[in-house]
Amino acid sequence: MTFRTLVVDDSSFQRTIVSDTLDERFEVVGTAENGKQAISKFEEFEPDVITMDIIMPEMTGIEALREIKRRSPETVIVMCTSVEQEEKMREAAKAGADGYVTKPISETKLLEEFDSLLE
Repeated sequence: MTFRTLVVDDSSFQRTIVSDTLDERFEVVGTAENGKQAISKFEEFEPDVITMDIIMPEMTGIEALREIKRRSPETVIVMCTSVEQEEKMREAAKAGADGYVTKPISETKLLEEFDSLLE
């Protein structure tokens, strides 16, 4: 089974890195640059897995995480954040995040996180 993936980050550079990393093994169905777009793209593409930045304009990743999990608890959401945002990561975990990777994103760690969550 090929998992459908949505990549959410306000940095186009980070979206490109994550998309290129995942594109070899997963179907990247779309990208979004903030939480509002993430919800819209989630509704449009119905991905199995989402990578989500925490700090974004318009709507944070945590707010989008809560809304997506409310609608679809089975959707796997992996948060992407910098090491300094430990408190935000705890908040994301409480909101239902399934996993996380730290920035700068290591391709190996991202794929390992996906593998462990999707077994």
